[in-house]
Amino acid sequence: MLKGLVIDYVGVLTDAGADELYAYLRAARARGIKTALLSNAPGASDEAKRSLGPFFDALVFSGEVGVAKPEREVYLLTAGLLDLPADRCVFVDDAAHNVRAAVAAGMAGVHHTSVEETLTELSALFPKP
Repeated sequence: MLKGLVIDYVGVLTDAGADELYAYLRAARARGIKTALLSNAPGASDEAKRSLGPFFDALVFSGEVGVAKPEREVYLLTAGLLDLPADRCVFVDDAAHNVRAAVAAGMAGVHHTSVEETLTELSALFPKP
């Protein structure tokens, strides 16, 4: 059973209609799904981290952890921060090569092309009880 959701920032959470994704993240956490942000950014300001905090159990910035997508280790590290094995996590990114790398690391993958499509796929992967 899938228990973790790992999501990219730029290109996914910055997409038009991303407020629906944020609402999904909040609802997923309320249902016990662990969530992480995985970004290849060098880092984020304390203010940005505070604003993202309500939606995520872990915030992973490549510049802070020293490993970046599509390297296998960053997916395993992120799953570990959620205290989950990679095969219990879903990874969402707008870059297909990052999704393929996450799948190779053991995660389920969702290639983000639109908010609507991503929400449809996540609803199938994380059905409501």
